[in-house]
Amino acid sequence: MATLHANVETVRRRIGSAAGRAGRSVGEVRLIAVTKGQPSEVVRLAHAAGLRDFGENRMDEAVGKQVELSDLVDIRWHMIGHIQSRKAAAAVGAFALVHSVDRPKIGILLDRCAGERGLRQSVLLECNVSGEASKDGWDARTGADRPRLLAGLRAAMQLARLDVHGLMTMAPWTSDEEELRRVFRGLRSLRDELASGGLNGLPELSMGMTDDFEVAIEEGATMVRIGRALFGERPA
Repeated sequence: MATLHANVETVRRRIGSAAGRAGRSVGEVRLIAVTKGQPSEVVRLAHAAGLRDFGENRMDEAVGKQVELSDLVDIRWHMIGHIQSRKAAAAVGAFALVHSVDRPKIGILLDRCAGERGLRQSVLLECNVSGEASKDGWDARTGADRPRLLAGLRAAMQLARLDVHGLMTMAPWTSDEEELRRVFRGLRSLRDELASGGLNGLPELSMGMTDDFEVAIEEGATMVRIGRALFGERPA
């Protein structure tokens, strides 16, 4: 518990320093604790350490933890992992924010399920800025078909039961800071391009993880998804 408290304070301090370097307020950046592979007891300890936003990658694991931790009524759950079509219905209403709407089909399924249940679902649209084949998301790499990309994102934003709050991306695994900045700037530029075309109301940029979150904050991230820096390596 003492180690977790220390890690939380260290990460918060690093977030504050990165925000300061960019002339931003630390309050502009939300820390999302990534608890993939961590048992519910660890999430409970993290909650006691002051964390409230928790990100999960797998639907079944997330739902199980939500049941086990249902007494922690102020937890905000985030789905940050790839969503299979057959599990899209389970995401609706279960998460404060779904970061990983990575293709039109998932947006349409979430919208349909939300409508059937009389709900609205808050989401982010995931974009593949790096161009890596291993990454999910709308194709937003340099040189991609920009009109097609913008049309697809606009269509997703017009789905009746989805509240689109912004964009999400994952940077490549690299120590090349300039490459990281290129990816993060690319997402920010895409958000600004959408806004300049009349699609305002996209305040959130979910980008940055343990190895690159400070660079992401300097480039405009409003949400950073941190696992290892808080909890260490995931249990086997």
